[in-house]
Amino acid sequence: MPTAISISADDIKLEGRLNDTDSAKAIAAALPIQAVAQRWGREIYFSIPVVADLEPESREVMEKGELAYWLPGQAFCIFFGTTPASQGKEIRAASPVNVIGSIIGDCDNLTQVPDRANILIERR
Repeated sequence: MPTAISISADDIKLEGRLNDTDSAKAIAAALPIQAVAQRWGREIYFSIPVVADLEPESREVMEKGELAYWLPGQAFCIFFGTTPASQGKEIRAASPVNVIGSIIGDCDNLTQVPDRANILIERR
């Protein structure tokens, strides 16, 4: 069963949903999570206290608003536009990521979240 979450970054608040993958379940079990955001183009990512394996459905090309777990950095990733790895207008992760969920609704206001912003993810 998916897990409803809220994501707060300074004054920006979003709703999201974690899916039923093993990575998403491990993250849901670790909530709430507080971290400091890092920006990589139009991706926000931050290390979290979760270790997971690469899942069979992992991929590099993402959709706007998707949430992912990046193994090398043990990081929670929020994709909302092109990254330095993108080719053209695609949204591309640095390497394969486990897709763990998505933002519900519009996520364009994430462009206002600066590097080093405080992030809080919690159950809704």
